[in-house]
Amino acid sequence: MLRPLTSALRLLRPWKPLQTRGCASDEAARGREIQVRALEGPDQALSPAGITEILMNRPRARNALGNVFVSELLEALAQLREDRQVRVLLFRSAVKGVFCAGADLKEREQMSEAEVEVFVQRLRGMMTEIAAFPAPTIAALDGFALGGGLELALACDLRVAASTAVMGLIETTRGLLPGAGGTQRLPRCLGVALAKELIFTGRRLSGTQAQVLGLVNHAVAQNEEGNAAYHRARALAQEILPQAPIAVRLSKVAIDRGMEVDIASGMAIEGICYAQLHIRLLQETASSLEECKQYASRG
Repeated sequence: MLRPLTSALRLLRPWKPLQTRGCASDEAARGREIQVRALEGPDQALSPAGITEILMNRPRARNALGNVFVSELLEALAQLREDRQVRVLLFRSAVKGVFCAGADLKEREQMSEAEVEVFVQRLRGMMTEIAAFPAPTIAALDGFALGGGLELALACDLRVAASTAVMGLIETTRGLLPGAGGTQRLPRCLGVALAKELIFTGRRLSGTQAQVLGLVNHAVAQNEEGNAAYHRARALAQEILPQAPIAVRLSKVAIDRGMEVDIASGMAIEGICYAQLHIRLLQETASSLEECKQYASRG
């Protein structure tokens, strides 16, 4: 238990930004299935720094989870997780009416059994990377989120949906079962009995129904542009931004790790995170004092 916890608590290091970050006008960036954008603007009150979005952009396949999609998303996550400027990571779709339609079954039909197994393992790994992302993550569901699409949303910390969005783990209706974390994350979200009911029946829920069950945090009426959930997710992200970033990140570690163990062990994890927060605050204070001394000496 302590080894993964220690890894989660490691000090973050700065990195060189992705080429797609803040370059939405670049032709190469627009051609990617996964685009990364830092939401910054001249009016910091309306568009404060710290919110980064992952834009899923595979319109011909309704954002289905294919090999290129998974590779690009893993690449983005690997770099963003070391960026201390990322205070909130928001997942949204560039395809109107769709969040993510699930696994790319047409692509899977062309794979051998061995290739399918490798791909499913990569898919599970991608969901684990999303769940383990150090900053809070929010999924904005403005349309269909079925199968692997809902599993992707479940891997996020928070979910916001348009009332008309449609979501469900529908794999049993196709002779499959949720294979990218759905059988584990849905019962942790809703409880065992309700998760079993939804998976056994392959039931589809509207955004409104999902909020009643607790599957999403907020459900909002859809607008003409089809991006109401995205705007509500941004508003939620802006509520998180003013809070102390290290405290928010360590709170996430304490909650996520604590939910995997008994309460006594969870309390111990909370204590470790609390101590780590104190250490980091002391380090930041010492660093600030040293900078003040250097500045004073130059004067």
